[in-house]
Amino acid sequence: MTPLATLQTPALLLDVQRVERNAARMRAAVTDRGVLLRTHVKTSKSIDVARLVIDPERPAITVSTLREAEIFFDHGMHDIFYAVGITPNKLDRAFDLRARGAALMLVVDTVDAAHAVASAARRHGDAVPVTIEIDSDGHRAGVRPDQKDVLLAIAAALVEGARVAGVMTHAGGSYNARSDDELRHYARLEREGAITAANHLRQAGYDIDTVSIGSTPTALFAEHFKGITEVRAGVFTFFDLVMAGIGVCGIDEIAISVLSSVIAVQPDKGQIVIDAGWMALSRDRGTAAQPVDQGYGLVCDADGVPIPDLIVAAANQEHGLVRVRDDSPCPLPDLKIGDLIRILPNHACATGAQHDAYQVFDVECRAATAVWPRFHGW
Repeated sequence: MTPLATLQTPALLLDVQRVERNAARMRAAVTDRGVLLRTHVKTSKSIDVARLVIDPERPAITVSTLREAEIFFDHGMHDIFYAVGITPNKLDRAFDLRARGAALMLVVDTVDAAHAVASAARRHGDAVPVTIEIDSDGHRAGVRPDQKDVLLAIAAALVEGARVAGVMTHAGGSYNARSDDELRHYARLEREGAITAANHLRQAGYDIDTVSIGSTPTALFAEHFKGITEVRAGVFTFFDLVMAGIGVCGIDEIAISVLSSVIAVQPDKGQIVIDAGWMALSRDRGTAAQPVDQGYGLVCDADGVPIPDLIVAAANQEHGLVRVRDDSPCPLPDLKIGDLIRILPNHACATGAQHDAYQVFDVECRAATAVWPRFHGW
């Protein structure tokens, strides 16, 4: 057990109790309605954290890198969806993982990518299951649900060697929602887009078994999952300020924070300097476009209680500049050199990626009781 005061800062703190509550909430929203929850492990990149969240009876996961797939496979999680469009230079590595026993599913959204996968599948003698990505809300990649000809051309290219498993989509547009009604709207777009595309494939004679959707906001605000086989979500594991800003979670549900030390107090400049810059917090400014801009993170005291209107307003590589919001009447808190504060992240995935390990934090004894490693790379 390491007392909070003796931890080297900056350090990434993890509240296990909050993770468990967040996981229970997502299971109630998805699994309890009879749909597979395929947890996205890119958020934690940690075997220890994943074991808190994933259903041990059906340990299905989503990954965003092949390194994630390989590491989680080595730790007994074999049902894996690599949910980023596959590129030709990664195909042999993906098929090697399948040859080791992984039930790895891939995704494409172009005819050229489909041809590449089919060619590799023939070369390896492995009819890999592949989903076609659908653009259900104009957010990022994928085929629009109404582009039936493109969808069927991709499917025709895939069956030259691979298997058309179904469709997948991600309602990234939900991150722009500003009300519960808008969140439900994005959830409907996501569901209806996936089902429309799946029906095009079925009507063309493809026997598909996967209709995969997913984002934390839409998973929690979907009215139902009729016609959907699985939901992919990841940031619910920790939540963050972006999720709080769109009304998906409360500040008190955010499970990670960055512990930092005060290194200078500058009342003449209206700021406090801390040892957590963007190397500890990340450069993600996901709340900048929200009604409440949280800067580089919301500042809390050492117990995790937010200090009124205090944010990390600017960040250099190893320095954070803590200030009161411009329009706030609150005073700069009376902090001293060496005092500890905790910073809640804008984007849990990005902040986590800056650290090699979680300090598992016990709230009652104000100490780290374990160190859980994270991994990096692609």
